[in-house]
Amino acid sequence: MHHLPTLITLALGFASATTARHATTSDDDFETPLPLIIWHGLGDSFTSAGMQEIGSLASSINPDTFVYNIHLGASATDDQRATFFGNLTAQLEEVCADLAAHPILSTAPAVDALGFSQGGQLLRAYIQRCNFPSVRSLVTFGSQHNGITQFQTCGPGDWLCRGANAILRGGVWSAFTQSRLVPAQYFRDPEDLESYLENSNFLADINNEREVKNEGYAENLKTLENFVMYLFDEDVTVVPKESAWFAEVNGTDVTPLKERSIYTENWLGLRDLDEAGKLKFLTVKGGHMRLNDEVLNSTFETYFGPEGKSFDHGKQQQRPEEL
Repeated sequence: MHHLPTLITLALGFASATTARHATTSDDDFETPLPLIIWHGLGDSFTSAGMQEIGSLASSINPDTFVYNIHLGASATDDQRATFFGNLTAQLEEVCADLAAHPILSTAPAVDALGFSQGGQLLRAYIQRCNFPSVRSLVTFGSQHNGITQFQTCGPGDWLCRGANAILRGGVWSAFTQSRLVPAQYFRDPEDLESYLENSNFLADINNEREVKNEGYAENLKTLENFVMYLFDEDVTVVPKESAWFAEVNGTDVTPLKERSIYTENWLGLRDLDEAGKLKFLTVKGGHMRLNDEVLNSTFETYFGPEGKSFDHGKQQQRPEEL
């Protein structure tokens, strides 16, 4: 059982540092697994035991996978702190630069991406804003794609969390908070959308909710071969849990993604992905980030693997029970 995994740099015998897109690609290169980039969630770090185990699982399903765990700062302490404090725009710029300069990732034909909790919407923002190296499959677990309406409760002795909540008391929409507190930058109150659209430093932009749309965001996201969104059916950490599927929750009213303007007007290209069978709404039983090896191994086997892997997308996913 895994709880809030993180990131680790695992050089697991990746066959070659030059799986580049050459004019004459060998059959062996075509069967080499794409590198896998992972972004952990709030309060975690890239060296945690959970992330190391997940990297090992990925390599056991697709042998010779090069696993790269995204991190901010050189140490686990710095990386963990950056999950609470920092400007997400600046953090994304740093990650984009790091991945583009990486000797293995930058020369790969593409990469696969796995995001846990807030790492999921950050990886989606990476795809929308830079996407080099380009992502083939994006899988997110319990991510806050449509934001949160309340902040998580801090555990005893969790001083990073308590410090973040202290800043929140100064006002979620202040310029200070929006430039320094990470969870505040994906806070979204459907009853106060005017303040959100005016002041949000991150989510309002990457969800293309403002009047002027960034067409490049949709173009980049539509290049995905798979966009897989897992929702934890007993999640009480992410409020609302339906944010994992881009649903809008206002009180007891739940508006599923397919009934929202972000989908019908195709602000992010999600409708195109869905109609091509590339957008997946999946459920994991249990609480936030309560993952077992069976779910993870099925994910690695189905959506990750060799460059030459083919995917049977079928028709647009039908979900009569969809939230």
